[in-house]
Amino acid sequence: MTAAPPEALVFEGIVKNYGSTIAVADVTLTIMRGEFVALVGASGSGKSTLLKTVNRLVDPTSGTVLFAGEHVTVKPLPALRRRVGYVFQSIGLFPHMTVAENIAIGPKLAGEKLRRDRIEELLALVELDAALATRMPDALSGGQRQRVGVARALAAGPELLLMDEPFGALDPVTRDALGERVRALHEDLGLTTVMVTHDMAEALLLADRVLVMDKGRIVADETPKALVAGEGGEVAQELVAVPRHQATRLAELAR
Repeated sequence: MTAAPPEALVFEGIVKNYGSTIAVADVTLTIMRGEFVALVGASGSGKSTLLKTVNRLVDPTSGTVLFAGEHVTVKPLPALRRRVGYVFQSIGLFPHMTVAENIAIGPKLAGEKLRRDRIEELLALVELDAALATRMPDALSGGQRQRVGVARALAAGPELLLMDEPFGALDPVTRDALGERVRALHEDLGLTTVMVTHDMAEALLLADRVLVMDKGRIVADETPKALVAGEGGEVAQELVAVPRHQATRLAELAR
């Protein structure tokens, strides 16, 4: 058996146009297995569009995406998406299905039935009580619903976890707790994780590597430590300035 390549994802010359609008402009990028990468940028910078080329929610105008050494168009979509967990910005639970049915939907579409103990195991991974399995989504808090969304993304045992603004609608306390849980799951399950966020503080605290997008291009590729030290260029430092200014103001309040 051929060993898996060390590169989890390779983007080669990715361009995505919507008419005359360039959403992604010639991005070439490699993400290694086991990395936790944050993709940061202002609204409209192209970060979500780039992320969606991986699981083919968006097909690029030109360029190639390789996942585990294979072009993402080689295998049927269900086979590709079984290996790629995806956490939606809007959570996206089916309101007419129970928590258990929502978690099991991906494997079900692939012809597999998740056992009850597997669903309980997934709920435990995201720190939810097994009793919630029979609840409907509208009976849960926003944080609980997003935890179910993470459990659903992990249900098929993916190698790669994609997250598109996963914590944006949550209150700060819930957001922080769920971010820490996702980071722990990344380590415990040996995942490669790519998270889109507009929150630089979140990126700095959770990721190993931060990619900054601006006008469809990657304009910075740095570690959190390097960004805090002033590296990455003007656009990246404009984003870092926000949490830095907040930290300074909090320190002044504490005096």
